[in-house]
Amino acid sequence: MTAITCIEDLRRLAVKRVPRMFYDYADSGSWTETTYRANESDFQAIKLRQRVAVNMEGRSLATTMAGQQVKMPVAIAPTGLTGMQHADGEILAARAAEKFGVPFTLSTMSICSIEDIAEHTSAPFWFQVYMLRDRDFIRRLIERAQAAKCSALMLTLDLQILGQRHKDIKNGLSAPPKPTLANMINLATKPRWCLGMLGTQRRTFRNIVGHAKGVADMSSLASWTAEQFDPALSWADVEWVKKLWGGKLILKGVMDAEDARLAADSGADALIVSNHGGRQLDGAPSSINALPAIVDAVGERIEVWMDGGIRSGQDVLKAVALGARGTLIGRPFLYGLGAMGEAGVSKCLELIHREMDITMAFCGHTDIRKVGREILVPGTYPLAG
Repeated sequence: MTAITCIEDLRRLAVKRVPRMFYDYADSGSWTETTYRANESDFQAIKLRQRVAVNMEGRSLATTMAGQQVKMPVAIAPTGLTGMQHADGEILAARAAEKFGVPFTLSTMSICSIEDIAEHTSAPFWFQVYMLRDRDFIRRLIERAQAAKCSALMLTLDLQILGQRHKDIKNGLSAPPKPTLANMINLATKPRWCLGMLGTQRRTFRNIVGHAKGVADMSSLASWTAEQFDPALSWADVEWVKKLWGGKLILKGVMDAEDARLAADSGADALIVSNHGGRQLDGAPSSINALPAIVDAVGERIEVWMDGGIRSGQDVLKAVALGARGTLIGRPFLYGLGAMGEAGVSKCLELIHREMDITMAFCGHTDIRKVGREILVPGTYPLAG
């Protein structure tokens, strides 16, 4: 491939370079994948108003997310198994985000640990947690994030139980992965990936193994994770995490205006309109369709962000126009990482920034903080219900 011009180019390259089971883990949804597909296609239905004879000089995409200065209203989302898209993947993505000027969020289910990221970066990063049954482990995780000087904690609310992801079942993705004949044959076609993995010691869930009670290696991890996600999660748990953390708190996974009001009542600093990339409740609306009602309900009380389906700078601009104060990208940076390592993540961010910048200008604006629904063609975007 001679030139990388869009996120789709990175995705096609990642398909060639990442083992199928790990690529499918990142690029799939639950059940029929209806919501997973709608996240992307619903953006495409929204049309932009082109304006002419306006001064396009002095453009700026700079803004803030939860009080943090960002080069554009985009942060890297927490994604599990990132270090299996490319060796040391979380470290590489965090470094690319730091150099570019956007936040990086590390997942609890990462391959590289909190301490790994702190050691290899200098900018504060965000850390994501789930509510697990082992509250003592959660407490120690948060203490580790505090010691690493993480600047915000992200609590995921929509993973009390796991959605069924058919590709993972068919590929035998587990902890540790099943060495099926098909998987071994596929690995043999990915020499670049294999050499990278041979060159690193980071091949397990380093936030968990050796830290959680009874989890000393990969063989004991599967049973632990299957038992740990807590279906009894409540708003009282959110309050417990907030008090324990004591800093900026972001709540991820809100799709309903009533839940958004409860999130605002909790005192959190931001909420993320998110259906987990279509990986949990299949049949739920797309994130971009759920966004306007939530903005209208609580946008004056709490920062409203969104993720799910973003594949371009135009998508980010459309989300901002509908009231999002920020966005998060998961699959786009994973495509870049799988395709080209740290350089691929940097390329992903550059592509999104450039496309957003040019599109904003065509729509008659020069300051991302002043963009609103006036840049959208009436009748093509979702309205608050």
